[in-house]
Amino acid sequence: MRIPDHSITGDGPVTIYLFHGAYGSKEYYKFMIERLVKRGYRVVAWDAPGYGLSPLPDSLTLQKLADAAAILVARTAGDKNVLFGHSMGGQLAPRIFARIGGLINAVVISSTIGWFGNTTPEDQEAFVSSRLGGVADARDMKDTTRQVVISMFGPSAKGEECDLVTKVASSTSLETFKAAVSAIKGAGDQEAIQAYSNISVPTLFLAGELDNTGKVSGMRRLAAMVKGSTLQVIDGVGHYGWAEKPDEVMSALDAFLAREKLNPKH
Repeated sequence: MRIPDHSITGDGPVTIYLFHGAYGSKEYYKFMIERLVKRGYRVVAWDAPGYGLSPLPDSLTLQKLADAAAILVARTAGDKNVLFGHSMGGQLAPRIFARIGGLINAVVISSTIGWFGNTTPEDQEAFVSSRLGGVADARDMKDTTRQVVISMFGPSAKGEECDLVTKVASSTSLETFKAAVSAIKGAGDQEAIQAYSNISVPTLFLAGELDNTGKVSGMRRLAAMVKGSTLQVIDGVGHYGWAEKPDEVMSALDAFLAREKLNPKH
């Protein structure tokens, strides 16, 4: 398998891996990467297969994405390694751990549904219809994506970090996004439940108070499955808390990593 396209920024004993959502690419983590590197972390951000310059496989599944991510981590791992998975990336994180758990020291899961069955039938229908309903071509996709992404922010979201997320997410190709939605819908519930339940390293769940996708209720169910995990709800934000209130998210991340002796000072 081709190693996915990725960036490596900074240097240090702790590497943080950033896995993006179904909308997006590594580019929307620009400001987060800057903050982490200034704190002394080494940061690896990937483009999932089908995103950025990485070619889209003939068939895309969460298992294939996790296989690719595990290869990336295995080839680039540092002394200590932390997975940060947002949205679809938060579905991949436990699957990556299942493959190469011996390399992973901690997991951070941000704003994810966990698995499709962890949402109500109404939410499942809305998830698909709002994103693909009436989308016929690339122009429709860009317009639809922009509106969906904007709707996923909290009401007070503004600034260049939110603008960057909107710009990058809106550039997701129609073919790739359709494949990602199919992969998310087609993933087995029991396989996902087992993957979350088997995480055995310190884990932080980050939920946006106003997130209508990775809802707090669903994130709470996920956190209850991972022994000893912590759920942190970021007030007043939607789906992209790390862009909407980056200082609060970084504060939660700093505290978690310091507690687990995974900051550069340790």
